[in-house]
Parts: sequence; structure tokens; C-alpha cells
Amino acid sequence: MVAAVITAVLGHYTDTIIIVFVAVINALMGFIQENKAEKALDDIKNLLSLKSLVIRNGQRLEIDSKDLTVGDIVSLNPGDKVPADLRLFKTNNLKVEESMLTGESVPSDKFIETVTEDTPLGDRDNMAFSSTTVTSGTGLGIVTGIGSNTELGKINQLIAETPHIVTPLIQQTKKLGKIISFVIVGIALLVFLFGYFFRDYPTGELLLAVIGLAVAAIPEGLPAILSIILAIGVQNMAKRNAIIRNLPSVETLGAVSVICSDKTGTLTKNEMTVKVVVTKNNEYEVSGNGYAPEGEILLDGEKVDVNSEEVLSNLINCFEYCNDATIREDEKGQWIVNGDPTEGALITLYEKADLEEREVKRVAEIPFDSSYKYMAILAEMGDKKRIFIKGAPDRLIRLAEQEKMMKVLMILIVNTGIIRLKNLLKEDNV
Repeated sequence: MVAAVITAVLGHYTDTIIIVFVAVINALMGFIQENKAEKALDDIKNLLSLKSLVIRNGQRLEIDSKDLTVGDIVSLNPGDKVPADLRLFKTNNLKVEESMLTGESVPSDKFIETVTEDTPLGDRDNMAFSSTTVTSGTGLGIVTGIGSNTELGKINQLIAETPHIVTPLIQQTKKLGKIISFVIVGIALLVFLFGYFFRDYPTGELLLAVIGLAVAAIPEGLPAILSIILAIGVQNMAKRNAIIRNLPSVETLGAVSVICSDKTGTLTKNEMTVKVVVTKNNEYEVSGNGYAPEGEILLDGEKVDVNSEEVLSNLINCFEYCNDATIREDEKGQWIVNGDPTEGALITLYEKADLEEREVKRVAEIPFDSSYKYMAILAEMGDKKRIFIKGAPDRLIRLAEQEKMMKVLMILIVNTGIIRLKNLLKEDNV
């Protein structure tokens, strides 16, 4: 702007117009880019739960999460976002997805046992942290931290307290500007002294000539050119879905040679997708990514009619029946999973298979547990009953021994008896 005023005073109106135009365009592009970045940052608010189910004075109430206070008892259910940091005191197969804090892609099992004070964040199994998601089970916890006192709030404080760092390009530009300024002022001073003492020019005319020389020598277009180059870089990054808040950050990224980053939730979306299905005789490929049920099951590049493949259809039906997860499309058109990511991927595979639906009633089940690494259900299919089981390959191979499979069968029979007893009690209003 100073250069524009000086060029206008000296009558260089073309230069004035160009300088002002470039400055305005630069400011406008910076404003638009920062506005995009601010909108992206606003999406972080969606991480926080808006409503919470609490127990106050012995009554269950639904309140705004912003009204929670330390000491409140919060009830957690599948699909809930944890509204604050909680110390759990009651759990029932509770699993919480904590990848945004710990980087672990697999949901963490939660218990109520006490842990030592110096236990790392990822191993605090008796805590549920703000903004994480309940994938399965239920639990009760006491609020121990809200707002800036939560683990997420501490991260936010660290980001806010990060000192302002000048990028290498800005440092070099400032250094170049100082050197050029000193050189130009020095040369202008020498020219003025030479003309005044050795050529006897009039002071006013000489002063005007020296000012013109200095203005002509100052590279006022350099900052504008740099800004334009950076702005082009920002736009190219934006086309690749990388939002950059400040223009000089483009140059900083260009100078980076090594990035140290956690994978899950940072470089990946923490989504699981079935890509290959292997049976005894064939290896099938599966197209599509994420939890969206869009894709096909292929054999040698050709689409497979899964209904005509008995082994494949039985396998995929097992994935559907012996499963506690669900997938759904949210209001933004994104497909998300409620439950374990691996089980969600299996549900997506079932949807892609487009199998004929059967009437299946789950009579009894053995829920998945990390100690035995499998899940089994007893399903009623018309006038037949079938056992469906899925789990870790090494455990299933061991279960193939008759003695161990009989143990699973006995557990399911016992569970069936308990369920029938409960139904009889309900019918008799006992």
C-alpha cells in the first residue's frame, strides 16, 4: 500500500493500479481460504454429543451435554458419543472406539477395576473419554472432567498454546527485504551526496530524482508475486481436499521431508472393508470401499450370483446372522457403523451379496470375548435350528474337534433354556 501511494504521487498510475489490484486479490484469496478452514474446524463440534442420559436424584433424565457437571452419573448405550470424561463403575460388555485419542483401530474393552495413577491413556480401561463412541454394551460412569479439563480439551489447549512459528520462506523474504532496503538507501544516499557536492544539482530536483531512484529499485512486486504463487499452491491443494489455513504453510509443506504421524484416524478413516473372500475352492474379490454397500463380488473378474454358490452364500449368511453391528447412512450421506468395525465390514459384505432374505430367529448366543475369540449363535430357521459361529481362525480350527464343539453346543442349549424360562416367567406375570 505504501508503494502504491508513492507511485501515485510520482504519477506512475499504471503501477499504482497493478499494485492495488494484486494486493486486493491476495487479501481476497486469503480471506476465502481462511473462511474454508474455519468452516472445516467448525465440524469438530460434531464430535461432541448434544444430549446426555444422566441419573439425578434417582431419576433418569435427558439433558444437554453442556449442562453436565462433575459428579453426574451418565448412562452409556451403543452408538452414544461420550459427553465428558467418565470414571466407569458399572459395565456390561462395554466397548468404546477411542481411535481419535489413542490411535487404536479396535474398540477398547472397558472394565471397572482400579488402575495405577501413571497408567498410559490407552490403557485406562476404567475410563470413558469425551467425544469417543460406544460401539457395544452398556455402562454407567461418574463425570470426572468437563470442557477444557477433558483429555480432548487438553489437546485443544496444547494447540491453542502452540507458539507462532514464522515459516522459512517468510524468514528468508524478511532477510532479503532488509538487505535490499539497506543497499538501496545506501546507494540513494551516495547518489544524493555525489550530485550535491560534485555536480551542483538543485537540492529539490536532486531529492526528487533520488526518491524516484529508490522507489524504482524497491521490488514492491516481490511480495505480491510470492503471494500469487502461494495462492496457486493453496488452490491446487484444495482441489485435492487438503485445506490450508495460511498461505505460507504451502511452502512449509514443500520443505517437509519426514512426517511422523499416527495412522488410525489420521492417515486412515478407521474403516474396515472386506476385499477378498476365500473358500475351499475359490478366491473371490470384493469391490467398493468403506461401509457403503456399493460393490460386487467377483470371480476371475466376473460378477458372481451368490445365491447359486452354496458355500459362499452360507459363509456370508453366517456373517450376517452371527453379528451385533449395524450400518446406516447419516444425514450427510456418509455410511457409518454402530458396533465393531470388523463386524460392520461383514454386514457391508452381506449387503453387497444381495442374498435372498430368510426368516431367522436368534434363540441363544455366546457373545464375542477376547479371551476365547469367537461368537456363536443358535438360530431358528423355520422348522430347523442351526449353529453359526465366527471368530479367529486358530480358535475355530481347534473348535473343529468334536469335544470342544460339544462344549459350545452345551452352552447354547443352557442359554436357550434360560431364555425360555424368562419367557415363561413373563407370560405368567411373575
